[in-house]
Amino acid sequence: MDLPAKARIYIYCLALLTVAAIVFCTQDLSLPSFKQIVAVVLFALIGFLSEVYATWIPSYGGEVSSSIAIYSASLFILGPAYAVLVVLAAALGSELLMRWDHLKSAPAMFAHAVIFNVSQWIVSIAFAALVVTFGHAFPLRLATTGDYLWALAGFSVFAVMNLALVTGIVTLTGRKGFFYNFITAFKDFSLQYVSLFVTALLLVVLYTISIWHVFFAIVPLGLVHLSFRSYLRLRTEARKTFERISTLLDERDHYTAVHSDEVAGLAVKIAQEMKLSQGEIEKVDVAGRVHDIGKIAVPDAILLKPGPLSEEEWMVMKRHPVVSAELIQGLEIYSPVVDAVRHEHERWDGSGYPDGLKGEEIPLIARVIAAADIFNALTTKRPYREAFSHEEAIETIRQLRGTDLDPDVAEALLRVVDKRQ
Repeated sequence: MDLPAKARIYIYCLALLTVAAIVFCTQDLSLPSFKQIVAVVLFALIGFLSEVYATWIPSYGGEVSSSIAIYSASLFILGPAYAVLVVLAAALGSELLMRWDHLKSAPAMFAHAVIFNVSQWIVSIAFAALVVTFGHAFPLRLATTGDYLWALAGFSVFAVMNLALVTGIVTLTGRKGFFYNFITAFKDFSLQYVSLFVTALLLVVLYTISIWHVFFAIVPLGLVHLSFRSYLRLRTEARKTFERISTLLDERDHYTAVHSDEVAGLAVKIAQEMKLSQGEIEKVDVAGRVHDIGKIAVPDAILLKPGPLSEEEWMVMKRHPVVSAELIQGLEIYSPVVDAVRHEHERWDGSGYPDGLKGEEIPLIARVIAAADIFNALTTKRPYREAFSHEEAIETIRQLRGTDLDPDVAEALLRVVDKRQ
């Protein structure tokens, strides 16, 4: 499957801009000294290795590597012309190595991936070159406050351009909105960007001692790379843990596991109908998938009972949203939705549980999930009753507006359901 047309146009325009950037940056290229040749080769080699061992971040929709520090340092030390050559050699070499096996099976995707990944680096370094050229900041000496400020400006432009170009292709391939992707990635990796900037300055300092001292920078570069991997591993392990819990719940009560997925999907559509921000929509999706995970603490005799629950059994069942919130509390990936999960069974008129919240005291995400939860429960066959017909479920939702359900959320749900027909 190839990219959408708008994404391909984006890549082709970026490729044309890359050609212009290379011409602009190398127009004054002079015969290099031996030290410059060694530096170009060394920076290209380290950049190549950084790209090959980059870390894929699913939530970001791209790879994150320490190569931005290497490319920035090459700009500060060697100037735009040689920096562009470093980036071209490292990025093109790593892309060809990593994607060569896909050349025959998916040549179009191979070409688009290589062109985009090489182009976005070159265009980013070219914009940073404009900044350092304007400030006469190369070769960088780090002798004055101005040197540090120009270095920070050049690095910031490089990082922002790199992030913006990658976010652009992620957005055009249909994954979330541009500003949400951009801000989320910038926020998630801000500490790493600071580390990369300091590492770039360290490379400059080491280069002033001797070209061979640059090898000492491999250690901090490796540490930054490990921090990226640690970030990804923590998120992945958290996700796998709850996938396993969902699997265990599925083995006990298949309805609950399927129900959570369906509720999450419907809740996302309600949030979109309400024009919530992309960030809120993502939280709705995350919360919807784990909102009933606390039922794993409910005994089978209660969870699987084929008839109405007694008062004592209801007291146990009503604990499950609290257990759900306690299970996910403290995990970074779920921290924004803990309150929503805890209060998903609160009701607009205050008759819900566990805390008897009412109206807008209830988190909006919880109100959205509650509407999707109720509609899904109405239209699903349960051990103690048959599923409601579509018309019966619609009428019930109308009756629950202003009592169990937030009227605005209920109206959005009805519009979503109407569009399905």
